[in-house]
Amino acid sequence: MPPSPSPAPLPYPVAVVGIGADGWAGLSGTAREALRGAEVLIGGARQLDLLPPECAGARVAWPSPLRPAVPRLLAEHGERRIAVLASGDPMFYGIGRALAEERGPEGLRVLPHPSSVSYACARLGWPLEDTEVVTLVGRPAARLAASLYEGRRLLVLSADASTPATVAALLTDRGFGPSRLRVLEQLGGEDEEHVEGVAEAWAHEPGDRLNVIAVECRASAEAPRLGTVPGLPDEAYEHDGQLTKRHIRAATLGTLAPAPGESLWDVGGGSGSIAIEWLRAHRTCRAVSVERDPVRAERITRNAERLGVPGLRVVTGPAPAALAGLDAPDAVFIGGGLTAPGVLDACWEALRPGGRLVANTVTLESEALLAERHKAYGGELVRLSVAHAVPVGGFTGWRQAMPVTQWSVTKPSSSDVSSHMGDRR
Repeated sequence: MPPSPSPAPLPYPVAVVGIGADGWAGLSGTAREALRGAEVLIGGARQLDLLPPECAGARVAWPSPLRPAVPRLLAEHGERRIAVLASGDPMFYGIGRALAEERGPEGLRVLPHPSSVSYACARLGWPLEDTEVVTLVGRPAARLAASLYEGRRLLVLSADASTPATVAALLTDRGFGPSRLRVLEQLGGEDEEHVEGVAEAWAHEPGDRLNVIAVECRASAEAPRLGTVPGLPDEAYEHDGQLTKRHIRAATLGTLAPAPGESLWDVGGGSGSIAIEWLRAHRTCRAVSVERDPVRAERITRNAERLGVPGLRVVTGPAPAALAGLDAPDAVFIGGGLTAPGVLDACWEALRPGGRLVANTVTLESEALLAERHKAYGGELVRLSVAHAVPVGGFTGWRQAMPVTQWSVTKPSSSDVSSHMGDRR
C-alpha cells in the first residue's frame, strides 16, 4: 500500500492551549492572546464554556469518537486561525499527540498549562519523578494491576466519576485492599475538593467527573508476591498444565530480550505466560498470543486481565493459518505445535530482519527438528534442566523436571541472506 500523502500545510500553525479547572483566570497572557485571535475554537463543551465572550471565534465541540474527527476538522477550517483547547498539558495524554501526528510538530504552537498530575503532586508533596502515572481514560481498569507493588505511589487519571470506586474494587480484588486512596477533584479550580479512604472500605459516592486518584499501595498478607522481572510464580496463572514453568520462563524471556515498543508473537500460547510477561516488561511492548484451543484462549485472556496487561491480543486458531494478516513481529516464541507443517517457516518469514526467534520443546521429534534448523541456520541450541528438592522417605532428594531443548536465532539483517527457512541453498 502506498504511503498516505502528507497533509497540505496550513497557513497558520494550530494553537493548542492547555486550560485547567480555573479556566480563563488561570491562563497566561500568551494563551489568552492566542484564544482571542482564533477564528475557530475547538474543544470539549466543558472547556469551551470556560471562555469569555471576548473569545469571539466560532466554537466547535469535539464529536465522539474524537480521533477520527481530527483530520476532518483541521481540513474544514484549514484556512482560518484555529485554537484547540486541551485539559492541562496537551502533550500529556492529551489531544496534542493526535494533532502532532496529523500536522507534525512544525504545524503546532503548543501552550501548555500545568497538568492534573503536576497539581496533584503539588498538593500531596510527592516528587513527580518518583510517582507513576496510570491513565484509565479510554483504557481498561485492569491495566492498573501491573503497577501494584508494596509502597508504590500511583496517580490514576480517571475516566469519570465512577473510576475511584472501580479502582478501590480492583485494589481489593488484587490483594491491595489496605491501600490509601485520595481523590482530588477539580484541581486548581474554585471547587477543588479532596476525599480519602481505604480501598477495601471505600464507601464514597461518585463525585466530580474531573478527578485524579492518588494511591499509596499497601499489600495485604494474602497478596501474591509479583516481581518486575520475568519468572512470576506459577501460581499467578490459571492453567491446565500447559504452562511454561517459572525457571524456564525466566530463561526464555531473557533470551527473547523484550525492549520498549517491540512486538511478540507467542505461538502455541497455552496459558499465555510468555506473552504476558513480555508485556509486563514495558508498557509500550505489544504481543499476540496464538492458541488453537478456544478454552485455553479464554484462559489466556483472563490471565492477562488478572496480571495487568489486558492489551494482549489473543488469536484463536491453529498456526500457521492463524498467523495470516498479523503485523510482522520483532520476536517470536514457539512453545507448541513445532511439528505442524509450515509453522517454523511462516514465523521466520514474518519475522522482521534483526528479530529473534526462540523455540522450546520437550519431545524428541521437535528436538530433532530444532537440531536440523540449528545446523542450517546457526543460532544457539541449549538444553535447560531444572530439578526440585522433594521428600524421599525421611530424607530429601532431587526430582528432575523434563528437560527443555531451546533453539534461539536472530534473523539476519542483510538483504542478501534468504528470509525463508525452507531455502537450503
